[in-house]
Amino acid sequence: MKILFITDNFPPEVNAPATRTFEHCKEWVKKGDEVTVITCAPNFPKGKVYEGYKNKLYQKEEIEGIKVIRVWSYISANEGFAKRIIDFLSFAFMAFWVGLFKKTDVIIATSPQFFTTWTAETLATLKRKPWVFELRDIWPESIRAVGAISGDSKIFKFLEKLELRLYKRASRVISVTESFKRNLIERGIDGEKVKVVLNGANLERFSKMKKDAALVEKYNLEGKFVVGYVGTHGMAHKLDFILNSWPKDNPNFHLILMGDGAEKSKLVELAKTLNIPNISFIPSMLKEDVPAYLSLMDVSLVPLKKSDLFKTVIPSKIFENSAMQIPILLGVEGESADIIQKYNAGLCFEPENKEDFLTQLNLLKEDKTIYENCQAGCLTLAKEFDRKKMAEKMRKFLLEI
Repeated sequence: MKILFITDNFPPEVNAPATRTFEHCKEWVKKGDEVTVITCAPNFPKGKVYEGYKNKLYQKEEIEGIKVIRVWSYISANEGFAKRIIDFLSFAFMAFWVGLFKKTDVIIATSPQFFTTWTAETLATLKRKPWVFELRDIWPESIRAVGAISGDSKIFKFLEKLELRLYKRASRVISVTESFKRNLIERGIDGEKVKVVLNGANLERFSKMKKDAALVEKYNLEGKFVVGYVGTHGMAHKLDFILNSWPKDNPNFHLILMGDGAEKSKLVELAKTLNIPNISFIPSMLKEDVPAYLSLMDVSLVPLKKSDLFKTVIPSKIFENSAMQIPILLGVEGESADIIQKYNAGLCFEPENKEDFLTQLNLLKEDKTIYENCQAGCLTLAKEFDRKKMAEKMRKFLLEI
């Protein structure tokens, strides 16, 4: 099977879309498929091209058997609605012209922004090939939920109409949550064409390990109960709530916020204003370095803004942290909470509820039985959502069309 995959995030970027796409494509190559990925110069989330790359019109490389084509795009940091739209559109336009000359049996494009799927639909129509909309986020609703755009604006209504049109015209919609599938069905999309392939963890890369001694010394973590967040520092993640709720007067706790994003500079300033001594801000790392940093953490923090929309999402960091057997402290309602509770992989607090957050945090620290049970639950969860299983499930849906 010849697969053409269009995504604006791909390694060496380390965010969730890049990781999912790479690990799925890698497994498909092992099955004998010919996989070509059209992407851009790696730059997420700072909007700066990674060392060793240039934002050129066209460049090729091969990564573990995957043919990777990088095209020029207008690059901006992960902030500012207008600039991001120009970024998305420029990539979609360039990806179309390159994709036009690639032979393929099926085309896949991944959200959260759906201009890549617009490109896939156009290519599929011209080539008379099936195409798949991989739905990782309900967009543009997700940007409305964080206040970046008004739901009454003309541009929002236009984007929503475009969104629904793309769902209807796709040969398949591969959703990363059951909630997204229900959302589409309620809005008139045929449920038979919508399949669900959840995120997962690469169990070969992520597994339980001792704390990295050099990093423990570097960040002065000896004897500390370390709570860590790894990922994008964006508007949706409510890390300001975490800082405002943090037990800064308890020297036994230490908070690690690792990653970059539009809100990071504000968070650094907030931590200074609040005079939080027991906190470390760490920049994004290469994927191969992440497990060593995760090993420092006694608890993995997964918060989101309190919103009905976020009841439908499942943050991918749940799976990798579970594979490391790091209990989850989840500030997300809905499907994510259902998974954590089903596998007993951590504790949940009501989003943006300080009292509940501190109660669950202290339970994980003080109750050894609860903590060890959560570690065991994490391992069960990770095995259930082994990335290889998820890749094979998605491949079967591709073969069907």
